[in-house]
Amino acid sequence: MKKQIYVTKPYLPPLQEFVPYLEKIWQNEILTNNGPFHQKLEDALCDYLGVNYISLFSNGTLALITALQALGIKGEVITTPYSFVATAHSILWNGNVPVFVDVEPETLNIDPKKIEEAITPKTTAILPVHCYGNPCDVDAIKEIANKYELRVIYDACHAFGVKDEHGSILRHGDLSCISFHATKVFNTFEGGAIVSHDIETKKYIDQLKNFGIIDEVTVAVTGLNAKMSEINAAFGLLQLQHIDEILMLRSQIDYRYRYALNNVDGIICLPQAANKTKNFSYFPILVQEKFKLTRDQLYNKLKINGINARRYFYPLISDFSMYANLSSSNVKNLPVAANAANNILCLPMYPGIPQEDIDVIVKLIVEEN
Repeated sequence: MKKQIYVTKPYLPPLQEFVPYLEKIWQNEILTNNGPFHQKLEDALCDYLGVNYISLFSNGTLALITALQALGIKGEVITTPYSFVATAHSILWNGNVPVFVDVEPETLNIDPKKIEEAITPKTTAILPVHCYGNPCDVDAIKEIANKYELRVIYDACHAFGVKDEHGSILRHGDLSCISFHATKVFNTFEGGAIVSHDIETKKYIDQLKNFGIIDEVTVAVTGLNAKMSEINAAFGLLQLQHIDEILMLRSQIDYRYRYALNNVDGIICLPQAANKTKNFSYFPILVQEKFKLTRDQLYNKLKINGINARRYFYPLISDFSMYANLSSSNVKNLPVAANAANNILCLPMYPGIPQEDIDVIVKLIVEEN
């Protein structure tokens, strides 16, 4: 059987390092409901990321859903079609209408100029995505939000540890949501979080993720059960000890790909934002017409050779059946996003991928040049 190289693998520290955490959980006999490891991880993440408040969640999708609920968003929410479907699903789950606008050609982040064109009297919020961990134009989005009195929730699921020149990218907007899924730079098996700016908002979010319970006899709002368990939180604390090494290894892989593919005709390595602290969460390439193979032909060639690259994000969210009838889903309004979706390919990127595997991937691409 041919060796399989996957687009990503979760980083797993040595098992013996996790055993003491499990033993402590057994000793505490607390498995969930804001236990000691949960509290320690919230504090540790605030320190590491440089943010004020974090509320841990069982996954990033529930974090997005709760963020919209916490701000009382009702009406139209402007967002990007170029993302994982959870971004738009969170809008539908809150009974709101997603309005898709096009993305910028270089970053593939939501285009601020298109945001302003899409605003109507029903618009109440903007839900941008820091795509592949590259920051959105946060200043332009803030200016638009202030001008039209809109709320901003960032889907920052790719952006763990990313900074701009003034600090964490997670400090922007009214709220930011992170994912700690197994495929992410930092994982807790499954998990997620909402970053907020004040203690009252954090308290309300914490109520919403715990059924809306205020105290033993009071339920004030229709909340969810979205709490993170002690085992997940403990694993997150262990992962945090390794995160700097993880980011360093990812940066080295990114450099190797860029160096090897930089001069391949018809292959564009998506540029990264300058003057930013990056997390190298993905390695996307755009396969252009000048390349001898189409994106799908290259995808299949790699797959035949045991390399499971991913067409991420393809198709666009706006192409799925529950969104296709929206007027904003018309592909004529989304040419940049549609072009990216039809030409994008994410190459394997994870700490521990052997150099010889990278060499094989590069060789299969370069030989078509």
